[in-house]
Amino acid sequence: MVVEVENFFGVYMLYCINPKYKGRIYIGFTVNPERRITQHNAGKHKGGAWRTSGRGPWDMVLIIHGFPSDIAALRFEWAWQHPHSSRRLTHVSRKTKKESSFQFHLRVMSNMLRAAPWCRLPLTVRWLKQEYRQDFAPHFEPPIHMPIVFGQVRAKAPLRAKEKQKVKENSEGFLGETGLSFSSQSAVTKQRCKLCFKKFLLQEQCALGKLDLFQKRLLW
Repeated sequence: MVVEVENFFGVYMLYCINPKYKGRIYIGFTVNPERRITQHNAGKHKGGAWRTSGRGPWDMVLIIHGFPSDIAALRFEWAWQHPHSSRRLTHVSRKTKKESSFQFHLRVMSNMLRAAPWCRLPLTVRWLKQEYRQDFAPHFEPPIHMPIVFGQVRAKAPLRAKEKQKVKENSEGFLGETGLSFSSQSAVTKQRCKLCFKKFLLQEQCALGKLDLFQKRLLW
């Protein structure tokens, strides 16, 4: 099952399965993971990165998504790519001889998810391929509000102009059913403000004991 996510901003990890370059890792940012992996495997002339071009095929094995903006995701991407240049990751030790590149990048990522400001974001850790899945080391699990999930993910396409118009018409129809029929959004906003103000006055009068709702009928 493929999960669709709106306003998708993700940072992914690629794993090279080419025997000549097997085990190489690439970290990148995307707003459309399905399109991005296709570009990487097609080469730089099709939109792929020069570091992955001609070295494929690549597997997209893991992606972190849920960033509030592309800027937030790009900052995470840069720190994951350059952990020893990031002021947030000075506590992360360098890659050891016993560590593979894959294990090292997972260790960096697990530290990042527990470091500010990323530890406060509503992120999701998603394994895209089950065979690459690894458990987090003790005391390095993501914060409890960050789920670890499995399966493919797809960026939900934004509404087109016709679909937006249809949503707008539906919302205007709903307002008409409730007795609020207006041709412009500004008129709707103005009317809502009036209704909120009347509601506030009504509550104030009730609190002061000047109005008995059970004895008087109000028309407004």
